[in-house]
Amino acid sequence: MKLSEIKNKLQQLETIAFQLPNGELVPNHFHVTEVGKITKHFIDCGGTVRKEEVVNFQLWNANDYDHRLHPEKLVHIIELSEKTLGIEDLEIEVEYQGQTIEKFGLDFDGTNFLLTSKQTDCLAKDACGIPAEKPKLQFSQLSTTNDEPCCSPDGNCC
Repeated sequence: MKLSEIKNKLQQLETIAFQLPNGELVPNHFHVTEVGKITKHFIDCGGTVRKEEVVNFQLWNANDYDHRLHPEKLVHIIELSEKTLGIEDLEIEVEYQGQTIEKFGLDFDGTNFLLTSKQTDCLAKDACGIPAEKPKLQFSQLSTTNDEPCCSPDGNCC
C-alpha cells in the first residue's frame, strides 16, 4: 500500500485497527512512534547496485491503555512527515515488536489495515544459477506408457 492510499482510507474511518498475519489485532492502544523514509542502497549477489525507498511506520504499544490514535491524528502525522522529510508517495513498510522487530507490508480489507508477511528473495537468480521454479503437476496429469501399477515389484517406475 502506498502513502496516498492509507491517507485516503484513514479519511473514511472512525477508528484504526492493524491486524497481524495470524489474525490477532495489534492492541488498540498502540502508538505510531515513527513515520520515516528508509533508503536502502545495496549491491545484490549478482553485482547489481540497487536502491530502494519505503515509508516506514513503527507501531508500538505500552501500558498507556487510555491512548487511542484517531485516523485524523495519523493523517496529520503523515502529512507532517511528508512536508518535513520530503517523503514521496512510496510503499509502506510497518515495523512491529514481535519476538524481535518484525517488518510487514500493508494492505486493507475494508475494516482493518492488514500487516502482511514479507519474504527475503534473491534478486539475481540468473547470476546465482538458481533455476526457475519447476511447474507443479498433479498425479492425475501424469501419463504412463502401460497400465501396470507403478508400485508393483515388476512395475514400470521402480
